[in-house]
Amino acid sequence: MDVVFIITALIVIFALAFDFINGFHDTANAIATSVSTKALKPRHAILMAAIMNFVGAMTFTGVAKTITKDIVDPFTLQNGSLVILAALIAAIFWNLLTWYYGIPSSSSHAIIGSIAGAAIAAAGLDALNYTGFMKIIQALIFSPLLAFVIGYIIYSIFKVVFKNNNLAKTNRNFRYFQIATAALQSFTHGTNDAQKAMGIITMALIANGFHSTDDIPFWVQLSCAIAMGLGTSVGGWKIIKTVGGNIMKIRPVNGVAADLTGAMVIFGATFIHLPVSTTHVISSGILGVGTAHRVKGVKWTTAQRMIITWVITLPISATVAAISYFILNAIF
Repeated sequence: MDVVFIITALIVIFALAFDFINGFHDTANAIATSVSTKALKPRHAILMAAIMNFVGAMTFTGVAKTITKDIVDPFTLQNGSLVILAALIAAIFWNLLTWYYGIPSSSSHAIIGSIAGAAIAAAGLDALNYTGFMKIIQALIFSPLLAFVIGYIIYSIFKVVFKNNNLAKTNRNFRYFQIATAALQSFTHGTNDAQKAMGIITMALIANGFHSTDDIPFWVQLSCAIAMGLGTSVGGWKIIKTVGGNIMKIRPVNGVAADLTGAMVIFGATFIHLPVSTTHVISSGILGVGTAHRVKGVKWTTAQRMIITWVITLPISATVAAISYFILNAIF
């Protein structure tokens, strides 16, 4: 059997595995607040998130096209198939490691850093498309900051509007509303995160001569949507605990503010075809809401651990991807 075909098939399998792992790794992002406030039972929350992730993944492809062509040029990438396979191996490794320790790290940082690291190992620094790559890095950096600010503003507005309302009644009403905001956040998660695997598979198809444009084949979109939905249905209880309770004590009104913040920032990024870290955005939104509610109520030690993980993900995943590339290159 042709070696190119075998490697391409491996890339598709690993990309779908990455999407599946991304699903259960990032499930917490969309539903942690609704589970922690008991707006939804865990099983119902995960089922809803799986369905809405699937729907979101089937709705857009702009982010996938950005992943396909803005980090490296798949039409000219040297040893492109090995670069992509090495990147997937590194990203999966990092996702599983952080999931095991319950750290809400970024799958987006992992895969983007891995692609860059493997490409540099294969063809040097000139392999990167610096205009597109820096645009993606800027989106990854500024989106959490934007989420923090928007979360702070939204909750500050809530405090003014509902300051004279009965707290128990307000929280009960917001608990119902939170079901809708959790569903919305799950949908936006699918519109952005599932597209990263779509872009990777399309990049591999182009690099190996099986596809000639950056348009995402329907079978790629459907298979990635299914993988994301199935992964979400498994759930990520370790990370749900961190996001849902170890950042701050979340009440329904806090949860709605955080959910709206995450959905706004993520969908805004999807609309302009930029990949962002849903983990960073939603966690930063919760931090913004918590700061607006009561600064001392935020568990800053957890936030500090998360930020450190965010910072080290890119260089570590890039290094692991480079090592993986050299090993694969020696094998094939």
